[in-house]
This record gives sequence, structure tokens and C-alpha cells, in this order.
Amino acid sequence: MTERIVSFVMSGGVGSRLWPLSREDNPKQFHDLSGDGSMLAKTLRRLTARPEGETPIFLIAAERHADRVHADLAGLDLAGGGPLFEPTGRNTAAAVALATLRTLSEFGDSLVLVVPSDHEISTPRRFWQSVEAGTEAARSGRLVVFGIKPTQPETGYGYIEVAAESGGIFDVSRFVEKPDLATAQSYLKAGNFYWNTGIFLFRASTMRDAFIAFQPDIWQATEAAYKAATSDLSGLYMPLELYAAIPSNSIDYAIMERAKDIAMVPAGFRWNDLGSWQSLLDVGPADDRGNVIIGDVVAIDCQNSYIRSDGRLLSAIGMKDIAIVSTSDATFVAPVSHSQHVKKIVEQLEKSGRLETRFTPAHDRVIESGAWRRRVHHWLFQETLPLWSTSGVDERHGGFHEALGLDASPLMKPKRMRTMARQVYAFAVARARGWDGPADRLISHGIAFMAGKGRTDKGGWVRTLNVDGSVADATEDAYDHSCVLLALAHAHMSGNADALRLGEETFAFLDAHLEDSRMTGFLETSDGKGERRSNPHMHLLEAFLAWYQATGERAHLRRAARIIDLFRSHFFDPESWTLGEYFDAEWKPSAGEKGSWTEPGHHFEWASLLVDFAGRSGQAELSGFARKLYASAVANGLNRATGLAYGAVSRQGLPLDLISRSWPQAEAVKAAIALDGSGGPDLKPEIEARVGRLFRWHIDPAPLGLWIDRIDERGRSLASDVPASIFYHLVCALTQYLDSTADPKA
Repeated sequence: MTERIVSFVMSGGVGSRLWPLSREDNPKQFHDLSGDGSMLAKTLRRLTARPEGETPIFLIAAERHADRVHADLAGLDLAGGGPLFEPTGRNTAAAVALATLRTLSEFGDSLVLVVPSDHEISTPRRFWQSVEAGTEAARSGRLVVFGIKPTQPETGYGYIEVAAESGGIFDVSRFVEKPDLATAQSYLKAGNFYWNTGIFLFRASTMRDAFIAFQPDIWQATEAAYKAATSDLSGLYMPLELYAAIPSNSIDYAIMERAKDIAMVPAGFRWNDLGSWQSLLDVGPADDRGNVIIGDVVAIDCQNSYIRSDGRLLSAIGMKDIAIVSTSDATFVAPVSHSQHVKKIVEQLEKSGRLETRFTPAHDRVIESGAWRRRVHHWLFQETLPLWSTSGVDERHGGFHEALGLDASPLMKPKRMRTMARQVYAFAVARARGWDGPADRLISHGIAFMAGKGRTDKGGWVRTLNVDGSVADATEDAYDHSCVLLALAHAHMSGNADALRLGEETFAFLDAHLEDSRMTGFLETSDGKGERRSNPHMHLLEAFLAWYQATGERAHLRRAARIIDLFRSHFFDPESWTLGEYFDAEWKPSAGEKGSWTEPGHHFEWASLLVDFAGRSGQAELSGFARKLYASAVANGLNRATGLAYGAVSRQGLPLDLISRSWPQAEAVKAAIALDGSGGPDLKPEIEARVGRLFRWHIDPAPLGLWIDRIDERGRSLASDVPASIFYHLVCALTQYLDSTADPKA
């Protein structure tokens, strides 16, 4: 009886050598590069074509690609297999360890075949003949690899050097990395070097023993994640915190370069890893001049060139041995002999914060820009503003209620100065966008309460008032003062008679009592105590930009520039593209967990403010920082189940606060809008998706005019009230959305 072989397909790569077609959100294994379906679907079909013998087929893939995976699995009989989803990438050693664990737990000490998902193998029968040729060696306890006899000096492949041969099986002397051209030529001449296909065959216990001997940390961490996994009909899911703890390493470095007595089977099948535009030129349907032409292309007098357009018309004349690949937002041009070096372009783009390596502007993914306009407009102007301009106003004691219940009744909570100011700001923004409600009266009402009840003897503003307006906490806090300044700037632009004077008095207090005497930002409170935080500085930046908008005085822009300097020198980490929250007096990250604490919502806020400052100051390079903040927040700060931003993650991307609040989702909308106009890729589909998630999870499940502020990691509401402090986030983000999607002809 033919022995069972449990097959695993690794589908976790990005395929950056095929940029701009292959990107993080749509890597090459999901593309149809040579006809007859995606690379992944063809790989799965090849595995189902084993002539005889039990072959359960599993797929190890990124959880963020689950929808694409399920589409490619449709209609295939995996013989009891299914997808295993990685919550984050940990390289191929973790994938092979996972395959081994799955086999041992479900099929015992069976043979395991591990294959990449993105290789072109057009001869399935000969593929399986080669695999069967290695089963005896694998059964005897050897790790088996498969090599291709080189036909040219290829610098894009790893190589296997072999020694003695017995019964068609070679002993492996060593594995060597991708060589330079001269070395590749010497390998070709030597005759005992093969291209490494990255396909492995082994008995499960053999690989387990190899991990225990050479990489016990990887094995133990993968085993812990696997044992804690959950399964449903869609696949197996491992907890992020455990899977992320697995050391990241390739199977080649971790095991294959250390293990002894490895066997190699010379592959009898046609193989191409389709890892470069040259390789696609080699396998594609060529015309009589050797060109592979795909898409809307007009090519005249071209020869041996790969010319592809995934969008607009592409025309070329007189090209020879050239790769030209054009998408709707990027174009790549290089000699096909240099196409292996596209990774250098990708690295450069990522260093500068460009998002074209991550997002694919494909026509079949685009949601119509402005699709949410009607719903957003109705919610703002017919539901929310009417409610908060009535139920949210304390007509008896003054100011605004700190929170409403889910039945829209006021909750008698102490009134924070920042909330009073934010309500003034929100009504001023709504007035500027055409709201026909009593904005002027509400602005005056709020400012009268703040100024009449909340000033300190030194000319600052208190932190908290009791419901009746008596002082509850007289601390003069930088965060509160930033909110007051923001509100006064917009009240001044709305025509409020007191706002300019109060603003000038607040600036005088800020300079005298909250500015750090060392000229390194601002103190948390006027007594100089407390941990230093980046967040009050972000809100001061927001306020300074608002005052510059209100007055045109460059002094406010200079104030903003000082905070930008702090951002560059202390807040932003160029290695992880993250923004620190907590610091000591010398602006060094705080000790312990606080030092690695980052908040995706603040990444989004900073991104939009950096773009704003860049536009006003001419410091265009700040848009690159904004893109990096946005990219890191999207990559590491989102709950994969809901698509919502977590409360906090570490600089390494591990969730620290699993709650998703409404304000970070609003700030994500603002950031995407800002970046959409800053010279990067078209983010209009991203904007629509962000607005959609905000309504899906936070707004639509709530009573009219309210929102669900807190959602747990499984998408369940944790809300017990509706905080007024969030109102300004929503009003600002959604009015910006209406502005950005307005018909210019209307």
C-alpha cells in the first residue's frame, strides 16, 4: 500500500521581487501569472493530483489573507486537510514546525511534504514521481530536498552542492545562498550544484528531533501556540501573543544547514519559482520577437521584453531585454537581467514611508468614493448634532454634560475642561460646515461656563469642575490647555467675541507656567510634576495649527515647529516606525512596559497633523513620517477579527490593550484622508473601508445619535455610557470625509 504523505503549502510570503504587481495585501501567490488560475490554486491542484496514496493537504497562510485563501480553496478536495492561519509571519522555520506538529497530532509519524505556494511546476505527474523517489530515504529518517539541474548561471536561486550518489539519491554536502554572477558561473561549470526548490520531504519525527536538537526555542514556542489554537470550519487560528513569541528564522538557517545526512532527489519536473520578471518572460506566452505582452499595451520594434499593464494604456518603442510593469499607481522599468534587484526599490520605498508596497489599487477592490456620504450626512446633521445640541447641554448649571446614557439621558458626572472645550470645538466645526442649528449660542454657552467657572488665579484653566460648576480639581494641565486653545481658535473663526482675548491670555499662561524652562516642550502640569507624555504635545500641535489657520500669525507656526522637532528627535522611533507615549524628564522612554507602549489611534492623529504641518510649512518630508506612522498602525495595531484599532500595542506589535474605542477609528479616517492627498497611493478605497468599519461596529449598533465607545477583541460591546469627549473626534473626522468626497461641480 502506498504510504500516506501529509502535504503542507506555505503561503506566507510577499513576493516583493514582483513589485509593483505583488504587494503585502495581494502577494504573488494570489496572482494568475502564467494562466490557469492563481499560483496558490495551481499548487493545491498539483497536490490533489497524486496518482495514488492518501494525501491530506494543508495550507499555512497569513490570517489577513483568509478571504483570498478560502476563495482559492473553493471546490478543491483537500482529503481532510484545511488552512492553518498564522496571525503574524514568523518565517519558514515556524511554518515547518507547525506542519510537523499538525502531522504528529493528527496522523502520527507520517511522511510530510512541504512546498511553496508560488512556484510554477507544469508537470504534476513528474512532480509526484520525483516525490515518490524520495520516500524511501525520508522513511529511513533522512531529510530530503529536491534540486533542479541548472541550465544557466542564475543569481536569484539558492544552490545545493551534492557529493556521492546511490540509487538516484545524492548526499548533500552543503547549502549555499544566492551567489553573485561569477560564483553562479563556477557552480554551473562544476556540475555538482543544483538549484534549491525549497521543497522538503521528511518523516514527522525526524523533523521534530532536528528542531529539538538545533532550535528547541522555536519548537517549544510553536508547540505552545499550536496547543492554544482554536478551530472552526474556516480553519485553525493561533493566538497572536503566543505565535508572535516564536523566534523568526528560515528553515534553511534553522535546520537544513545544521542537520547531517540530508538527501537530495534530482527533480524530474519543470520548475520555475517565478521570482522575477525575467522568470515570467521565460515561461510566458511570447510573440514572434520574444516579447511577453499582457494588458493594454502597444509595443513597436520591441524584442525579448516583458511588458505588462494592469490599468491604463502602456506604449513602448524600441525596447530590448527590458521589463516594464505598470499598475494604476506605479511603474517599474529595468533591464530584465536586473529584475532581481527590484527588492532595492521596495526597500527604498519602505524606508521613505511609501504605501505602494502595501496596498493594491485594484479595480475590483475599489469601493466608490463617497459611498458613505448619504449615511454620514444624515447621522451627523439629522441624528447626532440635534441630540447633542439639546440632551448634551446642561441648561441648568452651564456647560455640557460629560456623558449621556445609552437612553440619551444626561449622566451627572464631573465635567472635565477638555470635554467642555471639545464640545465648543465640535459645534464650531459643524457651523463652518453649514449646520443650521444654534451653533453660536452653544459656543457662547460653553465659553461662558468655562471662563466663568474654570479659570485659575494664574490665568490658566482648571482640570475638572463639579456638575454645578464648582471646582473639583484645580490642576493646570497641558492637555486641557491644548483643548481650550483648539476650541478658542475655532470659536474665533466662528465670530465669537471673547475667543481671541481668552486665547491670548491662555498663550500667556502657557508661556509663563507650562513651557519647559529648558525649551524642550511643555510640562504635564504647572507644578512640573508627572511623567512626560507625547500626547499633550500632539494636541498642542493641533491647537497651534488651528491658531495659525485662524490668524495667519507665523508665531503659531513656529510654536508648532518646536513640537515637530520633539517628534523627530524623541517621539518617533525610525526602526519600528512607532511613536512613544511615555518618557522621563530627559525624554528617554519610560522604564518597563510603558516605554514600549504605543497607541495606533495616536499614530493616526499624528499622521494627519504631520501632513497638515507639512502643507503649511513646506516641510514636505514630514509626509513620509506620516505614511510610516499610518503603515505601522495598520500593520501592527489592528484587531484582525474586526479590523478596528486596538487601544495599545507594543513597539513589536503585541497587543497591550485589546479594547477598540471609537475615537481611533475616527482618527484613522482623518489620517487616510490626509495621506490620500499627500503624493502617495490612492487611498480612497481605504477611506471608505475605514468609514464603513466605524459605522459597522461603533455607530450602527447604537441608538440614534449615539455610539458604542468600547468594543472587546471579539467585537462585543462594552459600552455603559456615551462619553461626550468623543463627539469632537467623530464630528471632525466625518465632516472631513464629507469635504473630501464632495462633488467639485456641485
